[in-house]
Order: sequence, then C-alpha cells, then structure tokens
Amino acid sequence: MNRIRRVSATLAAFAAALLGLSAGAPAAFASTNVFPAPGGGGPATGTPPAPFGHTVIVGGMPGWQIAVIAAGAALLAAAAAVLLDRAWQARRQALSPTA
Repeated sequence: MNRIRRVSATLAAFAAALLGLSAGAPAAFASTNVFPAPGGGGPATGTPPAPFGHTVIVGGMPGWQIAVIAAGAALLAAAAAVLLDRAWQARRQALSPTA
C-alpha cells in the first residue's frame, strides 16, 4: 500500500509540474518582434503598440514598503515558529508516560 501511495504522489507531482509548465508556455513564447505586413514586402508600417504593465520598472517600489513587507514576513514566521514549538511541547508532554 505504501508503494502505491508513493507512486501516486510521484505521478501527481509530475502532473502538477506539467500543468505549471503548460500554463507558463504562452508567456515564455511571447514576442515583441515586429513581423512583416501580411502582404509581404517590407517591415510592418506604423509603430508597434506601446508596452503595458511597466509600472514597477518605471516607478519601482519604495524602500519603506519593502522593509514593511520583510518585517511582516519575519513577524509571521516568528509567530508560526512559536505556535508550532508550543504545540510540539504540549504533544510531547501529553505523550510522555507518567510514572
């Protein structure tokens, strides 16, 4: 039974990885090249469309926001570590035999 679980977990992980790769493929093959006009001849006339979604590149994130995010993540990790340690200690004391 344990072997079946291990094989099914491996297959599930492989399927998830394949799904992730197929979801990211359209973005990976995106191109900003200007292709020739459908009629042939020379390059496409006009200007290419302006790129969008460049706010982080232009404006960036202020340093204080990065510091607040890092501090919040550190506090959350510390709180989770304390709660897990207390739960582990409580379970350890509950399982210890009383003599």
